Amino acid sequence: MSKPDSLQITNLAARLKEYNQAYRRGAPQVSDAEYDNLVEELRRLDPEHPWLHQVEPEKFSNRRKIRHPRPMLSTEKAYSHKALARFIERIEKAAAEAGLPEPLFRLTPKLDGLAARDDGRVFVTRGNGEVGYEISSAFAKGVVPIGGRGRGLGEIVILHSYFEECLAAHFEHPRNLVVGIVNSDTLNPLAEKALQAGAVHFVPYSTLPSWEGSGAELKEKLDELKERLAAECDYPLDGFVAEVSNPELREILGHTDHHYRWQIAIKSRGETALTTVREITWQVGRTGTVTPVLEVEPVSLSGATIRRVTAHNAGLVKEKRLGPRARIEIIRSGEVIPKLEKVLTPAPETGLPTRCPRCRTLLEWNNDFLKCPNPHCPAQVEQRLLHWFKTLGTADWFGPKTIARLVAAGYDSLEKIYSLTTEKLEALGFGPQQAANLHEALRLSRSKPVEEWRFLAAFGIPSLGRGDSRRLLARIPLDRLITGIDEEEIAAIDGFAELTAAAIARGLQEKREEIEKMLGLGFNLIPTKPAAEAAATAPVQHPLAGKGIVFTGKMTRNREALEEEARALGARIQKTVSGKTDLLVCGEKVGSRKTGKAKELGVRLLSEEEYRKLLEQAAG
Repeated sequence: MSKPDSLQITNLAARLKEYNQAYRRGAPQVSDAEYDNLVEELRRLDPEHPWLHQVEPEKFSNRRKIRHPRPMLSTEKAYSHKALARFIERIEKAAAEAGLPEPLFRLTPKLDGLAARDDGRVFVTRGNGEVGYEISSAFAKGVVPIGGRGRGLGEIVILHSYFEECLAAHFEHPRNLVVGIVNSDTLNPLAEKALQAGAVHFVPYSTLPSWEGSGAELKEKLDELKERLAAECDYPLDGFVAEVSNPELREILGHTDHHYRWQIAIKSRGETALTTVREITWQVGRTGTVTPVLEVEPVSLSGATIRRVTAHNAGLVKEKRLGPRARIEIIRSGEVIPKLEKVLTPAPETGLPTRCPRCRTLLEWNNDFLKCPNPHCPAQVEQRLLHWFKTLGTADWFGPKTIARLVAAGYDSLEKIYSLTTEKLEALGFGPQQAANLHEALRLSRSKPVEEWRFLAAFGIPSLGRGDSRRLLARIPLDRLITGIDEEEIAAIDGFAELTAAAIARGLQEKREEIEKMLGLGFNLIPTKPAAEAAATAPVQHPLAGKGIVFTGKMTRNREALEEEARALGARIQKTVSGKTDLLVCGEKVGSRKTGKAKELGVRLLSEEEYRKLLEQAAG
């Protein structure tokens, strides 16, 4: 299976951002299920992508921002009974390890509206999970708070029956109306009529129809329960939510930056739709793979419009005879979304490209993939450089437009880019301030601490991503890797298959000169602790071993570097203060709520300087 290239990932992330913005403003371009599936595709291609580790942001103009007392997070997704079973097994294992009784689960419908929080005084949207927007005026407009005010988290929705009877002919999706009511000072007549009819509700999650039982019962009765709960809920639904009932177990399980570990959304495979291919767009990635994207006649699925369908590779285009005027069936799924289900009427002509759409080099076939063999192809060079700066994560300002401009001017390698001075950048047409910013960013990328594994992964060696770079460096030092290593030694490490090991060994040899030149620039690398040393010493000997640590506020050092350093010493890195936290390390501008909670729970507070002294004492 071919390794996904960075352009494929970058384009997918860009689409998610575009779709999320459209969804948040009440004009979705794809359905909720379609968006969820695209997220799962990004997770498959790049599990560590930043988009997957944050709450998808929403924005309301001219609204006061309010920080939530605790994060309002998104939800992990399960698209099959097997995925739900894995979630239940993980919860049951955690309960057993904590000495708690067999966990109970609560199942409720998942509403398809606008998430918000009502504490009785203010009404706030979810926002980015940490900070939301104040929308208390929604109640004055006529939104009905089910069960009264102050009942916590919930969702603003419109009665499904009312929407279907009175509004379906005027709005593509119920959420369009809800966002318009919340975000607009002037309401249209249909929205006013819906509010006057009492059809727009804020539904606290605690008031939803629910079922509670064991994990075994949930797995056994799932389909029956879904049917029963859906019948009791006259609101637009987007699946169901299963969550742990026990508050103590919830606290133990905690959360990621994106979702609570004690909760999961149960989604269904979506319906199909028919459409016609308008044309095929061919995109060039970092490794030269030329990927087809089907531009199709807009088609509605669950009220959302789909315009582009991934076609995977040129072999599929050839085999299925895809091209303009091909009639196809597409389906939402948890794999590749939107997915081509079948070709109903092949295209009169396929029109596979013979030359690279960017550099015009003759393309070559590699199994089912068309490849541009020109390593100097501007598209490939740009994607490789973008991959470097994105993965390294220590330099701002080097976005796609800047990189394209530098490559066009002949700065097509890391060595050349790092040789740029402010004067040279100004000579290339950058303004004085932008030139100064770019030059300073290059300097900072060398001086800021960065993990050794991140540095290695940034070179874009095939089959060597971030996780594998970390595992490889834990067994073989960087200097040995670049001075010559055979594939047998790599294959001997658990998790590296023979073909992967061969590709990595070959890639290291090809990148050796470039890696040595970058090392010669004096990057501030945080060494990867050898696996044997970490296993033998970190959990036992170091004072931080086993400690729960939260880093907060503005730090003088890169926070990721601090967390990685502490993790290497055996610490448990946490994002929020809880009963499982031992140390709260504070930089500048730390909120009183977090420190207050730490004091209340007896958590030890340290400044960044005090924390550094603690490490020095332990080392000395």
